[in-house]
Amino acid sequence: MTAQVKAFYHQSTSTLSYIVFDHVGGHAVVIDSALDFAANSGQVETHFVDQLLAFIKDNSLTLDWILETHAHADHLSAASYVKSKLGGKIAVGKRITEVQKTFKSVLDISDDELWDGNDGFDHLFEDNESFSFGSLTGLVLMTPGHTCDSVTYLVQDNAFIGDTLFMPDFGSARCDFPGGDAEVLYDSIMRLYGLPGDTKLWICHDYQPGGRELAYLTSVAESKAENIHLSQNVTKEDFIKFRQERDSQLDVPKLLYPSVQVNIRAGQLPVRFFKIPVVSEKL
Repeated sequence: MTAQVKAFYHQSTSTLSYIVFDHVGGHAVVIDSALDFAANSGQVETHFVDQLLAFIKDNSLTLDWILETHAHADHLSAASYVKSKLGGKIAVGKRITEVQKTFKSVLDISDDELWDGNDGFDHLFEDNESFSFGSLTGLVLMTPGHTCDSVTYLVQDNAFIGDTLFMPDFGSARCDFPGGDAEVLYDSIMRLYGLPGDTKLWICHDYQPGGRELAYLTSVAESKAENIHLSQNVTKEDFIKFRQERDSQLDVPKLLYPSVQVNIRAGQLPVRFFKIPVVSEKL
């Protein structure tokens, strides 16, 4: 059975969410779902993710897994909402526990707000662990660097790579979040580049540089040849130097703190408030 992929674009955060399934009436997984969130008002809506739910229902699919490629810093996961509507197990890479501990400290989150362990997640994947849905099998590849918990989900010749790489004309992910590392990211990208050249790379964000049309699908061969940050001719040393210099100039994502507070809880919203740390060098 050939895996089928349906992409959904969340325009306000430039996020791609995916449904992967075996056949109509069969089984499915959701990858990197997103909530609608207005930072100015704190309003949370489900208009976008409801499109995914409608597709699943319209195609009579059974949802087995709700997968996260990492604890995103730019959108709020809808994983918990999806599970409440359709069931399925929420899963992420096992190093999410490191991200939880980091932001528990940064955001002064109490034990009552975030328990130790896999808070909200039903399963934490090991490297090279497989999972099944219907007639299909997926493989989990740890691909840290952007964040320490980043993973890739490989289903047949489809690799869902999170923020490890973008489309070739936009390059690679930043590495300046806690647990990020440019050298580690280079090694993770080389792991992806070691896959067969025709492996499809499904991108988690597309920022449409130059105003071009939306694009979210490339290949290992295309990225190796054309990626503006890391083509096959770029050395590790040059990539690390470039990535560190570029990251030092980047601003904090506007939804960083709301996002991580939801995403380290598998998409569960805080009871009433988001926390934002205050940083001042003069006061």
